[in-house]
Amino acid sequence: MTAIALTIAGSDSGGGAGIQADLKTFSALGVYGASVITAITAQNTKGVTAVEDVSPSMIATQMVAVFSDLDIGAVKIGMVSRSETIETIAAKLRDVGRPVIMDPVMVATSGDRLLQEDAIESLRGALLPLALLATPNLPEAALLSGRPVATNSQEVIRQAEAILKTGVRAVLIKGGHGGGAESVDLLLHGDGMQEFSMPRIDTRNDHGTGCTLASAITANLALGFPLADAIGLAKEYLQGALAAGRDLHVGQGHGPVHHFYRWWTA
Repeated sequence: MTAIALTIAGSDSGGGAGIQADLKTFSALGVYGASVITAITAQNTKGVTAVEDVSPSMIATQMVAVFSDLDIGAVKIGMVSRSETIETIAAKLRDVGRPVIMDPVMVATSGDRLLQEDAIESLRGALLPLALLATPNLPEAALLSGRPVATNSQEVIRQAEAILKTGVRAVLIKGGHGGGAESVDLLLHGDGMQEFSMPRIDTRNDHGTGCTLASAITANLALGFPLADAIGLAKEYLQGALAAGRDLHVGQGHGPVHHFYRWWTA
């Protein structure tokens, strides 16, 4: 049986993040990727210059087309910039019965804001309760919990607990924006807590790391792995993609990770 995963996210014209990163990741991990595009961005390795949202009716129509035909094993949600988009996706997902990974894309690596202020509450109230896992970075966790950016592990735990109260079943707060020699991600769920630690890689090419991790977790869930194993395997894949990405020469800013490092060298 072919494993199939779906990404619901925005398009990155530079190819390093969003739908493009998700589909590359699915393919690299042996999973067939389908997509529902929520927005079109004009961006490159230096930043985002424009965003144009896809209409809610077109988003809904894409979702109906995909779910009526393909046996989706897991769903990843990325950039959803407006309340209308969020409500549309939530309405179509409520009866799907597939694991949903919510990557709350609020701010691009370049610092550009990708989620409208009034959409944060819709994200908390409509999409997070449908998700198996949310994967915010430190700034995103702060926005979702309504607290300052965490500077220590105790505050990370408090913010994860606050996000769990939205109804999401597990929260993985990523430590890539933190300091120290190790990048530590914290998984918190009803049964306890687990840390995933990897050596921090010094590289300029880190565009799309959040999208890549979330889509790798989604791919592994579609392949049948339990959540903790799916996260651990995704972390290993991303670590390799970051290390290999140091040798990529794509653009003049923050280049992408090397999604296909297992298949060809830069």
